[in-house]
Amino acid sequence: MTEQMIQAQTVSATYPVQTLNVALHERSYPIFIGSDLSLTEYLLPYVHGRQVMIVSNTVVAPLYLERYVDVLQGAGKTVAQCILPDGESFKTLDSVNLIFDALMQQRFNRDCLVLAVGGGVVGDMAGFAAASFQRGVEFIQVPTTLLSQVDSSVGGKTGVNHPLGKNMIGAFKQPKLVLADMSLLSTLPDRELSAGLAEVIKYALIGDLEFLDWLEVNIDDLVARDPVLLAEAVFRSCQHKARIVAADEHEQGERALLNLGHTFGHAIESFMGYGAWLHGEAVAVGMLMAADLSARLGWVSSLDVSRIRKLLLDAKLPVTVPDIGSDDFLSLMGQDKKVLDGQLRLVLLRKMGQGVITRDFDLQLLMQTLQNKNPGLEAV
Repeated sequence: MTEQMIQAQTVSATYPVQTLNVALHERSYPIFIGSDLSLTEYLLPYVHGRQVMIVSNTVVAPLYLERYVDVLQGAGKTVAQCILPDGESFKTLDSVNLIFDALMQQRFNRDCLVLAVGGGVVGDMAGFAAASFQRGVEFIQVPTTLLSQVDSSVGGKTGVNHPLGKNMIGAFKQPKLVLADMSLLSTLPDRELSAGLAEVIKYALIGDLEFLDWLEVNIDDLVARDPVLLAEAVFRSCQHKARIVAADEHEQGERALLNLGHTFGHAIESFMGYGAWLHGEAVAVGMLMAADLSARLGWVSSLDVSRIRKLLLDAKLPVTVPDIGSDDFLSLMGQDKKVLDGQLRLVLLRKMGQGVITRDFDLQLLMQTLQNKNPGLEAV
């Protein structure tokens, strides 16, 4: 999170805890989705060792850390904390080293568990530390932002940024458990909530036209934090992510579809400086640019691009491309992890609700997209 959390709002509703399973054979794990989840019932059974290192940040820790410490210590666990600075700009190897320092200072062993309580930045760094410390220790995700609940906490991608590229250093490390607690979203800033909705919209665009229709009908209530609708959005998003991860854990094929808008978005984040734009904000504009290029290729219509633009605006997300020269933009995109054998691969829309991973695009059309600062406003 990059701004202070807002005062907790009253968001209560009665709905059942929903469970999803990420099917990865011996590395399979559950995602529990609900509100005010009982830590005794849903967390403790997955904490097998005696030592627990809780990793959080300076914004989340004062709000939520005490409840986890109390429950774990009450169960006889040895609990230590590593509180990281807040923000994407701190997603670095130096910050991960703070976790290693804490683990070493506490003399934790390979039977310990790393518990991430925070958004995507905390989860990515805690997971990377867990993957590396003593060549791998257990790891649990408690995502506290919508974006991390629907995306980064599920699937095992961990890592840090490099000045030359986002998430270029990391490892695959599946958690033992993901706890998606809707009550934690009550303190989330509006801007962060919208950033999470960008990733929700992504799932609809790449593979679920019915979900896209549902989002258009309910977007105002989602922005207003209706807890039942948010839980449904998280469930449906995680359902898609769990299926794709189970089929392609290490992103050799279908999993790359989850990067719709990300190649454009990562370039925006790199150029603007990590933290200037929230990840979801950059992805929103990136998805609109991907739709713009898809329209230039004749795969979707201009009306489809305008439809996506309206949904992003309704979600309180940016839709204007920042002032980046097309050559600089293209150079930054060339540093993306999806570049293969020197060729840029993009996730585009073959049609609404159907993503495609492709190298088959005209460079001149891509340059036209990079030069268009307001995609979706005019016919392309």
